[in-house]
Formats: sequence, C-alpha cells, structure tokens
Amino acid sequence: MEIIDAIILGIIQGLTEFLPVSSSGHLELGKAILGADSLPEESLLFTVILHFATALSTLIVFRKDVAEIFKGLFQFKWNEETQFSLKIIISMIPAALVGFFLEDFLEVFFDGAIIIVGIMLLITAVLLYLADLAKTTDKGVSYRSAFVIGVAQAVAILPGISRSGATISAAVLLGVDKSKSARFSFLMVVPLIVGKMAKDLLSGDVNFVGDQAIAMGAGFIAAFIAGLAACTWMIKLVRQSKLSYFAIYCLIVGLIAIAWSIWG
Repeated sequence: MEIIDAIILGIIQGLTEFLPVSSSGHLELGKAILGADSLPEESLLFTVILHFATALSTLIVFRKDVAEIFKGLFQFKWNEETQFSLKIIISMIPAALVGFFLEDFLEVFFDGAIIIVGIMLLITAVLLYLADLAKTTDKGVSYRSAFVIGVAQAVAILPGISRSGATISAAVLLGVDKSKSARFSFLMVVPLIVGKMAKDLLSGDVNFVGDQAIAMGAGFIAAFIAGLAACTWMIKLVRQSKLSYFAIYCLIVGLIAIAWSIWG
C-alpha cells in the first residue's frame, strides 16, 4: 500500500464515518478507483486501524459527555447516565445479532459489488431527505426508540447505507430532538467499533507487514483528523436541518456508481 493511498482511504473513512454518506460504501468505491479491491495481507489490520482512529475522534469530541456517563455509572444508581448507557446497550443488540449470525452472508456485499453500493446510496438519500422534512421536537431517546435506531444501525452494515444517516434519520423521524439524535448516533457506535476491533484482532486473521507501518500510521492520522472535523461539523449540520445537501450528494454518487458498474 502506498502512503498516499493510505492517506486517501484514511480521509475517506474519517469523513464518511460521521457525514451521512456511508463510510463502507465510499471505501468500496475508493478501493475500486485506486485499484485496491483486494488490499492483501494488511487489509484487515488497516481497517481496524481506521476504525480505531474514528472511534478515538468520537471520544475526543464527546469527551465531556463520556466523562459524565462514567461518573454517573460509578455512582451505582438508577440515574440518567445509567439509563443512557442501557439505551446504548439496547441499540447495539440488532447490529450485534446481524454481525454474529449473518457475517458470512454479508461478505458478498463487500466484494466490489459497486452496483449494490449505488442502490444503497439512493436509499440513504431518501432517508436523509425525509429526516430533513421532520418537525423539530424536544423529545429524548426512549428505550423503544433506542431499539429502532439500533435496527437502523444494523441495516447500515450494508455498504452504501450510511450508519450516521440511517440512525440520525430514524431518531429524527421518531420525534427525537436533532441534537440528541446526533449525540446518540455517534456515541452508540463506539462500543460496536471497539467490539469489532477486538473480534478482528482475536480472530488470528490480522497480519502485520512491517514495511507498511508508515503507510498505516499515515492512514490513522488522516482518519483521526478528518473524523474530528467531520464529527464536529455534522453536529452543527443536523441542528440546522441541512441533511438534504447530503441527500443530493448521495443521489448523485449513487447514480454515478450504478452507471459505472453497468457501462464502466
């Protein structure tokens, strides 16, 4: 892997993990454009590194929230922080079940199937457009809405369905306040990312290639910086009801991906 390729993929991951345009879908498109559909032995390790970078950027942006959550948890009371943590756990259940039982089935969608990415991006565009039309409310995340948002996250395992777009859209359409929707969407993914990283590292399939250390380090830094910027920016955009801009973007990229897969 060339350093410039690692940086490009890192930026793509960092931006699209938070912006509602599908990180997995854009990584598939990025690999296809760079001719890296089968990044060899370091592929899985590089994916783990990029995910760690975006998880770390989330924790930095929401460091005060995370500190308050842990502070509340260690009070060992049925307080707001404990309830929020339970809602996060509930939201993780659908994606965890899908990942555990359907992992082999889902691999086919991550094998250069650009037309599938294109179709899923069109679905993301529709979700974002509908979310922008939703009325602003001051409702918080309930246990029921946490599960529904978790289902949206599970569906977003498919490349082209934006995780942040699907979860924020689901929350907003359920009547949850837009700022609270973004906060819950970004915090709920951290435990899943950490769990997926642990699973990959313990699987024995991760191979470290010594001469790729610099490239992977460059990818990590690029993903971390891009993640910080995208996460902060996305929170402001959700509050200002500007998701329709991303709906247009997903529509255009989705149509281009479909056209490329058919006539390219």
